[in-house]
Amino acid sequence: MLHDSGHNPMRWDCATQGCFNLKKRPKIEIFADYLPGNIAFSDIDAAVEVCGNLLFVEWKAHQALGVGQRVLFERITELCPATVLIVEGDAEHMTVSSLRTVWAGIIGDAVPADLADLKDTIKTWSDWALTNSAVRQAREALRASRRPPGAQDLQ
Repeated sequence: MLHDSGHNPMRWDCATQGCFNLKKRPKIEIFADYLPGNIAFSDIDAAVEVCGNLLFVEWKAHQALGVGQRVLFERITELCPATVLIVEGDAEHMTVSSLRTVWAGIIGDAVPADLADLKDTIKTWSDWALTNSAVRQAREALRASRRPPGAQDLQ
């Protein structure tokens, strides 16, 4: 069943509870002095795990990506079973003008897209994640690495 508000709608009423960003968003900038160089925590808009595969969504009002997020997205997709979707659009009105995919350390070009394209991309990724379990693959690799010498042909 599809829901316009999703399965986990945000239950926050700014009119009665105040500004969510001021009241509930962590002030991550206070940790800057505890990280090396000019590194800072990144704010990623959405994340989900399906069968050990990770999908991150970063919504931008423009196509520009800061150096820190670019490096983070390249490395997280190189080192983990992760995909990042960079959406250019208006989050308030849920309009999409372009979409970029980060996979295996490569940030793809911006492709013109709309909200329906983003939904289709998420559905396609979900279907792929269900049939390409990173958890199963990792367990199989771990079992294979623990076999004693000469036992690799045993099942």
